[in-house]
Amino acid sequence: MDSRQWQKWYTKIVNKLNYNPRKDKEAALLLGELLKGRETSLENLRQRAARRPILIFGAGPSLEKDIERIMETQLLEKCCLITADGATTGLLKVANKSPDIIVTDLDGVIEDIQTANKRGSYIVIHAHGDNMPQLKQYARTFTTVIGTTQVEPIEGLHNFGGFTDGDRAVFLAGILSKEPIALAGMNLGNIVGKYSKKQVPSIEIKRIKLRFCKELLEWFASNAENDLYNITFDGEDINGFRKTTPKEFEQIING
Repeated sequence: MDSRQWQKWYTKIVNKLNYNPRKDKEAALLLGELLKGRETSLENLRQRAARRPILIFGAGPSLEKDIERIMETQLLEKCCLITADGATTGLLKVANKSPDIIVTDLDGVIEDIQTANKRGSYIVIHAHGDNMPQLKQYARTFTTVIGTTQVEPIEGLHNFGGFTDGDRAVFLAGILSKEPIALAGMNLGNIVGKYSKKQVPSIEIKRIKLRFCKELLEWFASNAENDLYNITFDGEDINGFRKTTPKEFEQIING
């Protein structure tokens, strides 16, 4: 997604949710300063993902069930694993597995993200107007970290496109690799999973965010070079992502 395309999405999101772009810019400047001289390179993330299918975990209500089904296969060993924020806790709890990459705006369980980072997970921290206190408190506690923003990027920060942790993880995956991408725990329905952030102004705000996530994933699918699959047990169909099972996805990537 180029900057002009993202600006159209960003304007739509800002208007719908009454966000303040000046706060987003302030957060970007803050994160850039906090990570200055400490950020890892995008090429390091590409090397971590190289020549492997990518499996992305969202924090939806089916996450634990999806992980259990995935554990009946070799996908945790064969894929590059990316978690969206709170899904990190689910992966650690159910599979005792740290992801390769965590995409987070720091509203998940910080201790679990820090644990995964110490075990080797790359951290992709997102700056927005509402998480500046978390940026100040935690950004410097991580190593192997990259910063992202949803406004025009400053030096040291990236804007790959995407709004929620889940769809940002997919946009990042498309930048890192052209290998197949599969989604798990991406229900995108009306039920909020227990690993998802609960501290939102209202459940309706959460639903609006999930609708944007779905729309952005479908836009991504219409433009991606990757083969796209959805192995989430239930939830919304996502146009452009072929619904399948973990075992079927394993057979697909095995050829």
